[in-house]
Amino acid sequence: MIEVLVTLFILSVGLLGVAYLQFVGSFTNSEALSRSQSVLVAQQLTERLRSSAVFSPLGKGLVVHNDYFDEDLYNFANMSCASGLPHACYCIERPVAIPDCNTLTCTAAQLAVFDAYEVSCSAVAANPELKINLSCEEDKNVADTDSCSVGSKHIVILSWPVESWQGIERTLNADCNVDETLPHDCVSVDVTL
Repeated sequence: MIEVLVTLFILSVGLLGVAYLQFVGSFTNSEALSRSQSVLVAQQLTERLRSSAVFSPLGKGLVVHNDYFDEDLYNFANMSCASGLPHACYCIERPVAIPDCNTLTCTAAQLAVFDAYEVSCSAVAANPELKINLSCEEDKNVADTDSCSVGSKHIVILSWPVESWQGIERTLNADCNVDETLPHDCVSVDVTL
């Protein structure tokens, strides 16, 4: 009888270890999924930037319309949602304020609005807490009217909040946590047109 109890105790300790590994595995899988989907959304935005770029009249190279750098276009910042989930509010059916550049000929400004909307929908479909930021690092010619001149680096950052698990401190990337109160992780993609 004692041998059976010892065997059951050892078996239960082993099963607890397996259950713990399952829990840790699911936690790390969700982190990996957020990162993978963020990379895909960031690549989508950089491809949209490349496809909408035009030759600059001031230099030998490509530039995108200044509206691409309007923060209010991304993450549905200039829209309001009653139900709380952005994907259900905006992405099931295209809002009237967003031009349909798939069927209509759009201006460069309209294309920037459309691309920001499409990428924002991709982001919230992947992770409802995913935030997009597009910026220009070290504008090569601040005297021109372009937000990001020829040869300047465009930086796409997709960030999302993360949790510390079991009191384990995370090493946080400073680029992901600018003006954030909670810890964030991010994916950053640089592109020069």
